[in-house]
Amino acid sequence: MAAPRLILILGDQLSPHLSSLAEGDPARDRVVMAEVAGECDYVPHHRKKIAFLFAAMRHFAERLRQDGWRVDYYTLDQDHQDLTDALLASRRDSGARQLLVTAPGEWRLLEAMKRQWPQKLGCTVRILDDRRFLCTTEAFRDWAEGRKQPRMEYFYRTMRRATGLLMDADGQPLGGRWNFDKENRKRFDGEAPPPGPKRFNPDATTREVLELVEARFPDRFGDLQPFWFAVTEEQAQASLSHFLDHALPHFGDYQDAMDSGDDFLFHGVLSQYINAGLLDPLAVCEAAEQRYLQDKAPLNAVEGFIRQILGWREYVRGLYWLLMPDYREENRLASHRDLPWFYWSGETRMRCVSEAVRATREHAYAHHIQRLMVTGNLALLLGVDVKQIHEWYLAVYADAYEWVELPNTLGMVMHADGGYLGSKPYAASGKYIQRMSDYCGDCPYKVSSAEEDNSCPFNSLYWHFIHRHRRRFEKHPRMSMIYKAWGRMAESKRDAILARADTLLEDPEHL
Repeated sequence: MAAPRLILILGDQLSPHLSSLAEGDPARDRVVMAEVAGECDYVPHHRKKIAFLFAAMRHFAERLRQDGWRVDYYTLDQDHQDLTDALLASRRDSGARQLLVTAPGEWRLLEAMKRQWPQKLGCTVRILDDRRFLCTTEAFRDWAEGRKQPRMEYFYRTMRRATGLLMDADGQPLGGRWNFDKENRKRFDGEAPPPGPKRFNPDATTREVLELVEARFPDRFGDLQPFWFAVTEEQAQASLSHFLDHALPHFGDYQDAMDSGDDFLFHGVLSQYINAGLLDPLAVCEAAEQRYLQDKAPLNAVEGFIRQILGWREYVRGLYWLLMPDYREENRLASHRDLPWFYWSGETRMRCVSEAVRATREHAYAHHIQRLMVTGNLALLLGVDVKQIHEWYLAVYADAYEWVELPNTLGMVMHADGGYLGSKPYAASGKYIQRMSDYCGDCPYKVSSAEEDNSCPFNSLYWHFIHRHRRRFEKHPRMSMIYKAWGRMAESKRDAILARADTLLEDPEHL
């Protein structure tokens, strides 16, 4: 018999349909999975994120064993510093001469596999495409070629045509429109009770992981309990069904809403299951489409949900691999302030920010508007260092991997790529948050004012951002009206607003 091969499965590759498993042979090859310190520590990952991945990994390893695979599983308390340490132990034991691995989702790891691992491991390393995505990196590169600004909307239409999702027999979008985003911006009115995400009680395997993470990372950011995430494919499928049955009908209306009484509203917390491999993205989209075809959910809800997966998720992944590694160094707005400590502590008088950080600490989750228009908007207006805010987002959310998080943070949140991803900065005053949430009612800051000592920090910081970046954005077709409004203000009011912002920028820790 030919020498066995090792098949490495990473923590975000927990799919039985993985390309490396399809290439392998259970009678010959050996699977390697490892909980290693280096992957926990390169940013200070949320404790609940670590626990979720380790618990899901251990359950997936057991499934593979039941399917006939031999699995070498290395736990964190075996103290392997990095993946090559674990792989070396399995290679020496098995005599394997080749390693099969599905391409990872981070540039740093792919480069190590290509350039360092063959020598370190003393065997060939074969890297296979990750077929869990619906657009290959090559297909995205072909689509983007020649486009000065490859916008998501046009990529999304390409993907709709390619998959046939929400398309009629004549090749036109159902409902006559590609995008129903304008119908997805309602403030939550409390009439439809939010169902919340599906919750699960930890089994013995998960409880062991929770004890391990508690002991190993006692001071790390993030609440470990209560732990209710799905950690198997079956549980993730149950989470999807729960979302489709109970939340999807209202998801479209309220997907951008924020409410102090509910951290989830009609979001399903499914992205972490999709990104880890527990759910297949195409199957998720098809299941949502069926709800519309069966008249169980409105088109604006189904289209908005599918757009996040088929459009945005595939788009940012394509951009990541198209533009790395130079993309990570972009900082076109010269943002260099330190990230305020309240992004970790939540100790700020700004109600919207404290609520977003609290939810992040408790759940390793906050929905896209909290990330973009609260914590992200504030980082943009303050001019926070791009790498610091990138590493914060990567650390604190259970669905965050660099391929998805970096373009969202650097391109969409911080506008650090000069408009390659988004045509204009997602900068906003406190009025946006007032319109989409109930946070402002109990906030000590006054959202109706920009220049007073108790005025909402977003207001003066917004105008300060507009003022200091005037040369860059004044002639932007989507921002000219803003500059005209700024110019119409009395000079004394502009000076007062800028003075208020300067005071905040001098000591942002005390916002």
